[in-house]
Amino acid sequence: MSTLKAIAVTILVLTATACADAQGSPPAATGQGLTVVAASTWEAGLAKAAGATDIAVIVPPGVQHAADYDPKPSDLAKVAEADVVLYAAFEGFAGKLKEAAGSDAKLIEVGLDNAPGKAKAEVARLAAEFGTAEAAKTWTTTFDSEYATLKDQVTEATGGSAPIVVAQAFVAWAADLAGVQPAGVYGPQPPTAAQIAELAAKKPRLILDNSAMPGGDALADVRAKRVVINNFPDQDLDLLAMYKANADALIAALA
Repeated sequence: MSTLKAIAVTILVLTATACADAQGSPPAATGQGLTVVAASTWEAGLAKAAGATDIAVIVPPGVQHAADYDPKPSDLAKVAEADVVLYAAFEGFAGKLKEAAGSDAKLIEVGLDNAPGKAKAEVARLAAEFGTAEAAKTWTTTFDSEYATLKDQVTEATGGSAPIVVAQAFVAWAADLAGVQPAGVYGPQPPTAAQIAELAAKKPRLILDNSAMPGGDALADVRAKRVVINNFPDQDLDLLAMYKANADALIAALA
C-alpha cells in the first residue's frame, strides 16, 4: 500500500469512528468533571456517596425546614452554571431550580429516603448518571459494614428487650437501627388528638421525631423518650456521619 493510500485509509477510519461516537451514546462523565448543584445537603450527601466531587448546595445546613427555603439570586446563579441539578419533588422551590438551570444541565429528581436499601439504590442510580459506578460500589461496601456496626451498638443498648417505637413518617427508617419496625407512625403533620391516644396505647419506649418537621411536642404526655432524628448530613455532606449521629442519639435515649 502506498503512503498516500495509507494516509487516506487512516483518515477514513478516524472519520467513521468520530461519526459513530457522535451518533451513539456520549462517553460517561466522571464525577471529577461534573459540577453538581443539590437542593439540600440530603441530595448532596447522596451525590457525594455516588462519587461526585464538585458539589454546591442551595439550602444552607441547619435550616429547619429545607423544603420551604426561598433561593437567593446567588443560589440561582449557581444552578445556571451546573452540569447536573438535583432536587426532590416535595421541595417547594424545585420549580425555580428547573427554571434557572441552563439548557445543557441535566435535571434529576432524587428520591429522599434514608432507609438503607433505598439510600443505596439512589446512590447507585446517581452513580450511573455520573459515570462513577466504582466509587459508589466502594461507598456501599463501607456503608454496609459501618451500618451493621451501628445497628449492633444500638440493639446492644436496648438491653436485650426490643423497644416499642413510634415515629414521624419521614424518620420511621431509624427504627431499623434498633432492630425493630415502628409500632405506630404519625405525620407528616403533627398528630391529632385521636392519633395521640392511639400512639399512647402502644406504650412506646421511644418516640422518633423529625428535626425538620417537629411534631413530638404534641406527644409530651405520652410516657416515652423523645429522640430527634435528622435526615440531613452536615456541611461535610457525609451520609455515614448522619447515620452515626442518629445511632448515638438512640443509644443515649436507651441508656
